[in-house]
Amino acid sequence: MSLQYIVKYSLKSDIMNNISPLAFVHPEAKLGDNITVGAFVYIDRNVEIGDNCFIHSHSSILSGARIGKNNRIYEGCIIAATPQDFRWKGEESFVIIGDDNRIREQVIINRSIHEGKATTIGSGSCIMAQSHIGHDSTIGDKCVLGNGVKIAGDCKIGDCCIFSSGALVHEGYEVGDYVLVKGGCRVTGNVPPYVVMAHNPISYFGVNSFILGRAGMPDEKIDDIAKCYRHIYQSHIALHHACKRIKEDVDNGPERENILSFLKNHNFDIAAKQNFEDFE
Repeated sequence: MSLQYIVKYSLKSDIMNNISPLAFVHPEAKLGDNITVGAFVYIDRNVEIGDNCFIHSHSSILSGARIGKNNRIYEGCIIAATPQDFRWKGEESFVIIGDDNRIREQVIINRSIHEGKATTIGSGSCIMAQSHIGHDSTIGDKCVLGNGVKIAGDCKIGDCCIFSSGALVHEGYEVGDYVLVKGGCRVTGNVPPYVVMAHNPISYFGVNSFILGRAGMPDEKIDDIAKCYRHIYQSHIALHHACKRIKEDVDNGPERENILSFLKNHNFDIAAKQNFEDFE
């Protein structure tokens, strides 16, 4: 049999897909239009793949995968792998992936441990080689996860975040929007929006001003964010006092409220912040 792609009809339309004769596609899988499937790909039952996706060779798309449009999944990926958690007892669950993502070689994304729930990846992101996203985690839109990034279970990553190679997020923590985590950093707490984190143990490294500027945020807004974090991380006071100073010192706006809401929603428990409550 030829190793070249052969043409097969989609299960939902008359538009044809390019599916290698060496791939396995379960008859119950639902494929959109203009999909390319490489050699030795395994597509399981209970899978849905949107239009214009390219699944490279040796990838496995397992039961529970819901993949949007215009995604490219590279060699050796495992999408909707069963959870690596002893609490999972075989419940039917999902991985939901948006549109326009690039998922590079040997990435593993685990599905939820809960019946009917999902691990979720947004749209427009790049997940680089050998990264791992654990069960029930959520990755926002337009994120970059560098080579070998590990996101544990039940984590939440905001929009437009960048994780450099080898960064790691421990289970159950949230990272706000527009955060840059430098290479090899271990995230052992909730990270508020717009900051740069680095080192081990994790340390505050400043405001993510370069990426915010590239996103079109005006300089005066970036300055207001920097004022907020001078009170939070550099004034050596308890967080509830820092919040009072922020309200007095920084003009009201969506960025200020996003920061204050993050602190309140996480009971003032954030990464890289020494607890000064005992000294006041």
